[in-house]
Amino acid sequence: MNVSPDAANVPATRPEELGTVHFIGIGGVGMSGIARIMLMRGLTVTGSDARESRVLTMLTAQGAQIHVGHDAANVEGADTVVVSSAVRESNPELAAAREAGLRVLHRSQALASLMIGRRTVAVAGTHGKTTTTSMSTVALQRCGADPSFVIGGVLTASGANAHDGSGDIFVAEADESDGSFLLYSPAVGVITNVEPDHLDHYRTAEAVEEAFDKFCDSVGRQEGSVIIACGDDPGAARVAARAASRGLRVWTYGTGDAVDIRVAEPDFSGAGASFDLVMHGRRLGRVDLRQPGEYNALNAAAAFAVTQALGQSVGRSLAGLMSFGGTRRRFELRGELNGVRVYDDYAHHPTEVDAVLKAARSVVGAGGRVIAIFQPHLYSRTENFAAEFGRALGHADEVYVMDVYAAREDPVPGVTGALIADRVPLSEEHVHFIESWSDVAPAVAGEVRAADIVLTIGAGDITMVGPELLAELRR
Repeated sequence: MNVSPDAANVPATRPEELGTVHFIGIGGVGMSGIARIMLMRGLTVTGSDARESRVLTMLTAQGAQIHVGHDAANVEGADTVVVSSAVRESNPELAAAREAGLRVLHRSQALASLMIGRRTVAVAGTHGKTTTTSMSTVALQRCGADPSFVIGGVLTASGANAHDGSGDIFVAEADESDGSFLLYSPAVGVITNVEPDHLDHYRTAEAVEEAFDKFCDSVGRQEGSVIIACGDDPGAARVAARAASRGLRVWTYGTGDAVDIRVAEPDFSGAGASFDLVMHGRRLGRVDLRQPGEYNALNAAAAFAVTQALGQSVGRSLAGLMSFGGTRRRFELRGELNGVRVYDDYAHHPTEVDAVLKAARSVVGAGGRVIAIFQPHLYSRTENFAAEFGRALGHADEVYVMDVYAAREDPVPGVTGALIADRVPLSEEHVHFIESWSDVAPAVAGEVRAADIVLTIGAGDITMVGPELLAELRR
C-alpha cells in the first residue's frame, strides 16, 4: 500500500478512536514497535505474519493475538487495519478489510496517531536514521526525559525497538522510502543526508530532494521547531539552505568550520570514535563513542543537537552518547572464533557500504584482512547502483556477492548480484559471486584466517549468514 500525497493534510486519528487494531505483517521491526506501544496504551491488538519469530512470541506475551499465515478471517473483529508499503493489495487480509469497509492505515499513519500530544523528534535521511534515532533516545533517557520511541532497529543494551515513555517527548525514525515521512509534524526534524535512493518510488534525484524540502515545511508547522541537518552532506546542505531561505529555523552539524554543531579534533583510528563537540563556537567536551567511523561521530552530533533543541543538560547528553551500546545490525559483533571476528551490518546503499568498510579498516588491525559478504537488496536498487556498489566493495580485501534479496519486488531479467561483482575493482581471484545462499558460509570459512574481520552486509536475510559462518568455523 502506498501513501496518498494528500494524506499529509488529513488529521491523525486519536488512538482511542482506533478500536481493535490488526497489523498485517506485525513481525516487521517498524510494525512491531507501533503494536507494542498500542498494547502499552491499552488498545486491543491482533496481527499476522508469514512465519513464527521471537518478535511474535514477545508480542503474544504482551497481550496481542497473533496469527501465523495470512487469511481473510484474521481481520474479523478488527476496526482498524495497519499495513506497510510491503503489503500488496492482493493480500487476502487487506482485500477483506477493503471489502468490509474497515479503516485502513499505512504504518506511518498509525505512528502519527501515537504522536498526538507529544513533542515529536522525526529522524529522516537516506542513511543513519536508525543509529541517530537510537543515540537520541539513549541520550534523552540519560537526561531523565523518558521518551517514547519507535526505532527501525533494536537497541543492543535493552533489546527494545519501541517504548511508551512517561515523558512528553516522542522520538521516531521517519522513513522516506515511500514519502510517508511527510505525515508527521515534528517539533524537531533531523536530516542525516539526502542522496538518490528508492528511485522505484521517486524516479529522479530531484524528486528525492523535493520530498525533503516538504519534510522541512512539515517541521516548520510548529512554533519554535528546529531542523537539524548535516552540513557535510551536499544534499542535506542544499535542503537546509533552502529551508533557511524560507525563514525556517535550521541548525547544521558536521566537521566544517561553518556548522553550528562541529565534530572537532577527531580520532577514528580504533574500535571507537573520539572527538570534541563544539556548539556555536563553544567547546563542550570530549566524546568517546563505542562505535567506529566518522559516520557514527556525525550521527552522535545530530543526536546531541536533538537533546539541545529540547532543552536538555549538556553534560548528561554527552554522557548518554558515550553510554550508547549500539543497535543490532549496525556494525554488530556476532561472534569471534579462532581470531576471526564476524560483524553484521544493515548497509544496503552504496554510501553506507562505503562507510562501514572504511570503519572496518580502522578496526581490523595489523595483519588482518577485511572480508565483505554483500547481499544486494531490491532489483531496482541493484540495477540503478551496481557500479557504485562495486566501487564501495573495493575497500575490502575479499568480496563475496550473493544474489539479490527481492523483498517487495518481482525479479527483473538480467539483474543479479553478478552485476555488482563484475564492477568490484579487485583482481578476479578476490571477487566471488555465489548464487546459492547455503554455499556462502562454507566458501568463506575456507578462506578466512586469524586476525581477519568478516562483515555480512545487507538488508535481507544475510543476517543469518554470520551464525552459519561461525558454525562452519567451529566444525
